Amino acid sequence: MKDTDTGGPTIYLKDYQPFGFVVRDVSLRFVLHPTATRVHSRITFAPNPDATAPRDFFLDGEDLKLIEARIDGTPVTPEVTAEGLRCDVPEGEFVWETEVEIAPDENTALEGLYMSNGMYSTQCEAQGFRKITYYPDRPDVMSVFTVRIESDLPVLLSNGNKVATGEGFAEWHDPWPKPAYLFALVAGELLNLPGSFTTRSGKEVELNVWVRKGDEDKCDFAMEALKKSMKWDEDVYGREYDLDIFNIVAVDDFNMGAMENKGLNIFNSSAVLASPETATDGNFERIEAIIAHEYFHNWTGNRITCRDWFQLCLKEGLTVFRDSQFTADMRSAPVKRIGDALDLRGRQFREDGGPLAHPVRPESFKEINNFYTATVYEKGAEVIGMLKRLVGDEAYAKALDLYFDRHDGQACTIEDWLKVFEDATGRDLSQFKLWYSQAGTPKVTMSEDWDGATYTVTLKQQVPPTPGQPEKAPQVIPFALGLLDPSGKEVQPTTLLELTEAEQSFTFKGLKNRPIPSPLRGFSAPVILDRETTNEERAFLLAHDTDPFARWEAGRQLAKSALIAMIDGGQAPDAAYLDALRQLVKDETLDPAFRALTMALPSEDDLAQTFADMGRTPDPQAIWDGREAMRGAVAEVLKDDLTLLYAANTVTEPFRPDAEQGGKRSFANVILSLMTRQDNGDAARAQYAAADNMTQQLGALSALLANDLGSLELGAFADQWQGERLVMDKWFAIQVSHARPDQAAQVASDLTERPDFTMKNPNRFRAVMGALAMNQAGFHHASGAGYKLLADWLIKLDPLNPQTTARMCSAFQTWRRYDADRQGMIREELERIAALPGLSRDTSEMVGRILEA
Repeated sequence: MKDTDTGGPTIYLKDYQPFGFVVRDVSLRFVLHPTATRVHSRITFAPNPDATAPRDFFLDGEDLKLIEARIDGTPVTPEVTAEGLRCDVPEGEFVWETEVEIAPDENTALEGLYMSNGMYSTQCEAQGFRKITYYPDRPDVMSVFTVRIESDLPVLLSNGNKVATGEGFAEWHDPWPKPAYLFALVAGELLNLPGSFTTRSGKEVELNVWVRKGDEDKCDFAMEALKKSMKWDEDVYGREYDLDIFNIVAVDDFNMGAMENKGLNIFNSSAVLASPETATDGNFERIEAIIAHEYFHNWTGNRITCRDWFQLCLKEGLTVFRDSQFTADMRSAPVKRIGDALDLRGRQFREDGGPLAHPVRPESFKEINNFYTATVYEKGAEVIGMLKRLVGDEAYAKALDLYFDRHDGQACTIEDWLKVFEDATGRDLSQFKLWYSQAGTPKVTMSEDWDGATYTVTLKQQVPPTPGQPEKAPQVIPFALGLLDPSGKEVQPTTLLELTEAEQSFTFKGLKNRPIPSPLRGFSAPVILDRETTNEERAFLLAHDTDPFARWEAGRQLAKSALIAMIDGGQAPDAAYLDALRQLVKDETLDPAFRALTMALPSEDDLAQTFADMGRTPDPQAIWDGREAMRGAVAEVLKDDLTLLYAANTVTEPFRPDAEQGGKRSFANVILSLMTRQDNGDAARAQYAAADNMTQQLGALSALLANDLGSLELGAFADQWQGERLVMDKWFAIQVSHARPDQAAQVASDLTERPDFTMKNPNRFRAVMGALAMNQAGFHHASGAGYKLLADWLIKLDPLNPQTTARMCSAFQTWRRYDADRQGMIREELERIAALPGLSRDTSEMVGRILEA
């Protein structure tokens, strides 16, 4: 396709040039008005001595009405285009001033300055600041900002420290240089939960969580999570907070989870508001992790930012890794690691194996908003984890200290990041760097040999072709391996093998018997392991492995093998798997959360990809039928244990959103779903009626809906929670998630007819359309109704919110693995979207990349 077919010109990493000017300081004055906000800017520019190209004074700007421009006080008339403005400027330092007008109330894209339920809010990453005023909107242009906000609204917030306030105005100054994408402004009628934190150097920091009236009782957990994050970052990374105040604001209409703006973090309401009655254990854990993530960005993203958007993984991969460490320390490290692996396989492996594959650091893009992906975030974090395993904990800490000391206040690259590790450890990381430049999920094939005295492991690696990268070089793969003897005793503790060649062998001596390997312990690298084994060995590892991840993985592979046999060959459920599962479920020494994870069957998407890898065309309906049959078989084999297991894990103490109680509730809800198959919903209805927290109430409702029951409870839930928008998002989503394949599209369509459905709110839109896309058998129903419904709504949404539209297009990315009829229907819908007049750059690029597969 031509560039114009997929959203405009391509931007290349190799073409990077520094901006021709440095920005000494920025002064902004906002006179807020819903449809006619005036933004006055006063910016001091000077020639950039590092610039290599001829200086071109071009400032980015979109959807701005230019009122006036001045240079050193003299009016000028710049050349204005749809993308920005260009002007002749003096040779030396000069002061640039503009006044522009914008309409926040009409900004449905939720980029730049916009309104959400009467509140002004901003989102400037990646390129939203250009919708506020004319500016070099790029991350390598950093400056100190002073902001004055004028409005009759009671709360007026911006970055940094408040330096002045009076009737109808507030002034803020951020002393730390930052790029424009970290600018933030919030104004509205808000209430705050106040708090404070004393840093290790003795400085007291004012903390606030700002919310709309009616939400003030849902802020306590967020405040405690923030304090834990600040303490953890001091203890583990030695990073202290650097301003006098830290503000968090909850916003209903927000495209992402949250944003790390310096000193003023703006959050999607779903990522900050929580009470036992309205939020599940999963919500609490997510909120804790996101608050930590955004706070950790203060150093890994704000104080040290990325030179250009190709380096996005520099801040996001590192910060995701840090928030994963935090969650592992706050909760269960094994459960967190398994959850990370599930998320990576479910989202990033799929991305790596399809038309949207790209390296952790892309070489090019058309629309940067489309590269806020699982590859940049989750795979980027896995690359950091591999690096830490390779160099060791002590060397990792030394390298991070060097990174902060050397690059504080700079906009950096992956080369800068790797150089500190090379300097701190003396290690050559040139081959390791391939993880940043090669797309695709490596496949590691493992074979073994035993000669009676020596055990030899041979590993082969292959990185598959991906769009634009047909040939790949071998990468550095840290492969953690343990060995067990036939009695289950560990005879070789976890050993890190470094696979650097296309094929390598490793030997182990001094063993009395042929060992049973426990490969890829801790999910030591984001790879696909290909190894011939038996269900007997998988059952052995499920029973005896000392590594939690490897033990869970053995159970998952055992379940997958059994399901494939059922779906593919019509075989009865595997007795060995059911027996092994029963033994594990009854093992009271195991964490209930771990048992709940082990009981979860491989997803429909996972099974579909497994069939595709086998060279078979997956049948979504057959996969759904097989999983339903397996659930029935598990319920039958556990029928004598379910009541006792449920009672043993039912929490009766007052609700605490911690790992101990959360693990029990998770396990009890899994058991409850199986019980519902046996008792026609009696236990689930009792739990629903008695529930005093959302985890138990929603768990009971889920168990009923999964078994075609619960219509009365579904109505009662809506009546009870119609005033709680985030809870109602759950109500919308759960109906689509549990709809039978032949009903899913109709259920989703019916929900869009309700007066409380709105596509302008990303949370509500994702609750319906995101749930439909995740209901694999429903979305891929042979009728094609799911495809058409999603495409219809994406066409409606694109003119309003291109970012959400483009991200939802990824639901179609696996289309090539299905049969010709489904492929034809999906292609028709994608081409219908692509043909839309005025299609956004975001959506055009995504659809184009998927169609090019």
